[in-house]
Amino acid sequence: MKRRISLLGSTGSIGRQSLEVIAACDMTVAALAANRDAARLEEQCRRFAPSLAVMMDPAAAKDLSLRLSDTSVRVASGMEGLLEAASLEEADTVLTAVVGMVGLRPTLAALQAGKRVALANKETLVCAGELVMDMADRCGGEVVPVDSEHSALFQCLQGCRNRSEVKRLILTASGGPFWGRDRESIYHASREQALNHPNWSMGAKITVDSATLMNKGLEFIEAMRLYRMPAEKISIVIHRESIVHSLVEYCDNAVLAQLGAPDMRLPIQYALTWPERTQAAAGPLDLLSCPPLTFREPDYESFPCLSLALAAARKGGTATAALNGANEAAVGLFLEGRIPFGQIAERVAWALNREEHVSNPNLEQILAADAAARAAALEYTPCN
Repeated sequence: MKRRISLLGSTGSIGRQSLEVIAACDMTVAALAANRDAARLEEQCRRFAPSLAVMMDPAAAKDLSLRLSDTSVRVASGMEGLLEAASLEEADTVLTAVVGMVGLRPTLAALQAGKRVALANKETLVCAGELVMDMADRCGGEVVPVDSEHSALFQCLQGCRNRSEVKRLILTASGGPFWGRDRESIYHASREQALNHPNWSMGAKITVDSATLMNKGLEFIEAMRLYRMPAEKISIVIHRESIVHSLVEYCDNAVLAQLGAPDMRLPIQYALTWPERTQAAAGPLDLLSCPPLTFREPDYESFPCLSLALAAARKGGTATAALNGANEAAVGLFLEGRIPFGQIAERVAWALNREEHVSNPNLEQILAADAAARAAALEYTPCN
């Protein structure tokens, strides 16, 4: 099937790789959306000729409109434009690659319109996974994961007749750039050090999350929501080589794993073409040249963000939205050079301790928990 794609977050790392896949698979682009990089979005619009282009930033939207005045591309702005792109009638698939909570409302809008959502925005499921999956069930939409680990689980789960056969989901984590070091030695790690991931080329926020191991905690929560699995049936192992992207252990103790080179184009392509497979935009895995595959227990002492995430996962309700909001705020401060690396976890813990918990939240309560946690993380004052 030749997909017609609305791509939200087209100028970011995942968005640019998605356009490579779309071009390689000869798919059609219906809409492109980005934050404020008007120059890059202009280039993309001229190449892929969408009917709609959206810029979240109003000033950037005006700039883009002038740049595209000689084309038939219509330009919209803000959340209203993003929601229009997500529910555009001519698109059958919405690839959500925006970063942060901004992806939640467009994802819900796409599912309400009955579309396939190729989801690369983990915050959506972390904060409001139950609402998202319920919307998909009610409206005939579907969620297909783009994250490499969740794509691996998605593929491995096709080996079972029903989920009762699943004994355990096993998420793999590279460990990021600081694996093997203690908490004290990485407390004052620099922005450049945190962004120097050993295996993956990703955006700044997700790369910092990989360095703190928060990213794996967020994926743990995603797995609970996406596959409707309890926390006790999900495990995390450190796999430095990033060749095994995740595994599923079945009740008969058979274990299925998905392997591949660390290239995000592979899970992007599968999310767009599933249930079919096509010729790959990504390169092959050479088993004869890849290193030995190793697996280790996570270090929860050196990487406290992982423990915070797992505790929020087990608490549920608004705790996961608070976790995500506080983390986004703290990571933002770190990337701006305003706090040390080790203070990210401290600010998240501070915000979680102040959360006014709601067990079965609606959308408004989720958004309120997110906002309150962001504010708390920004207000944190170290004791020394």
